[in-house]
Amino acid sequence: MSEGRIQKALSGFYYVDTGSEILTCRARGKFRKDGLSPLVGDRVEVRELGNGEGFVEAILPRKNAFARPAVANIDQLVVIASGAIPRTDPYLIDRVAAIAALKGCEVIVLLTSCALDSADELYSIYHAAGFPTLRVSAETGEGIEELKPLISGKLSAFTGNSGVGKSSILNALDPEFQIKVGAVSDALGRGRHTTRHVELYHLDCGADVVDSPGFSSFETDELNLALKHRLPETFREFAPYLDQCRFVGCGHTKEKGCAVLEAVRRGDIQKSRHDSYLRLYEELKPLQDWQEKKK
Repeated sequence: MSEGRIQKALSGFYYVDTGSEILTCRARGKFRKDGLSPLVGDRVEVRELGNGEGFVEAILPRKNAFARPAVANIDQLVVIASGAIPRTDPYLIDRVAAIAALKGCEVIVLLTSCALDSADELYSIYHAAGFPTLRVSAETGEGIEELKPLISGKLSAFTGNSGVGKSSILNALDPEFQIKVGAVSDALGRGRHTTRHVELYHLDCGADVVDSPGFSSFETDELNLALKHRLPETFREFAPYLDQCRFVGCGHTKEKGCAVLEAVRRGDIQKSRHDSYLRLYEELKPLQDWQEKKK
């Protein structure tokens, strides 16, 4: 038996990096019976069969797991946003950040720099909220060197609006990235299949990355009752005020004596962030009602 990490999952096969080789593995049927699927990013125990093949025998304890993209043990989400076309709605960033907080992930905000819009508004929102926030440009190289130490030695999922330049930034971080992706595409054959799998890539700067789909992939699978119950704590800048409200169980929406609302009025919490909180609060509210009706 040996240990490794799943680098890629495709058509029922799991490609496990043991440190010395990549094993092509099937998974034991017991996982299906237990309702558990191995995911890209999982640390696993494998039994080697020879000829570069093996079986996934056990999944080691996970730090976290996401449904879409189907990955495990993500250290941070790198959210790429733009103030120009396509402009990023702050709510999409905030929704992803809330899900990340629930799962124990850090969030880095990258603002693609361009002549049309310097994204000053987005920068002020997320810098004030305490997120590492960088302006980056694949064309000029702005911010790329500053980003490398933030992702080195960690597993990061890159996400953002379609067309916001994820691949360009990954190529700027490691010029070999496109070659690595292209090699996978060639191996898979038809291009339409290339978006159906998730894969980890190791960059020259020491980072491991998942080039995940856009914001739409973080759909209702992650907008669940756990997020509803813990929503206030997933907004990091609310933390100093959560135990200062007049009433226990304050929803931080419109209650009298709410310390969070007072902080918003003072400008200590960005109004945009609280607006996203309210929108998520409303979006999650029916989940609790639905579950109570089922009982």
